[in-house]
Amino acid sequence: MLSGEIDFLDFYNPAALAKLLSVRLRERRLANNFSQEALASRSGVSLGSLKRFESKGEISLKHLLMLAVALGAGEGFTALFPEEEFGSVDDVIRKQQETKRQRGRKKF
Repeated sequence: MLSGEIDFLDFYNPAALAKLLSVRLRERRLANNFSQEALASRSGVSLGSLKRFESKGEISLKHLLMLAVALGAGEGFTALFPEEEFGSVDDVIRKQQETKRQRGRKKF
């Protein structure tokens, strides 16, 4: 299955998103002509963890990052949780004057 075939994917479903990432990683691994063993060795991730990710979409964040870096795809993670963009100087000043929260509030 190619990642382009997953057009029904619900991007708000963590399991579906993980599966999409596993499919894309496998595609990239194959495009680079790496066996699972070679990528596991190159990345420092165990072969079992790589196989589990490719088959079930289950992996730790640390190991996912290690695999991404080994495949030259680490820069994609820098786009997660982007910093706030400002529309005006007034927005910048307002943001600087706000008190920074140290932790979140519980919502019930």
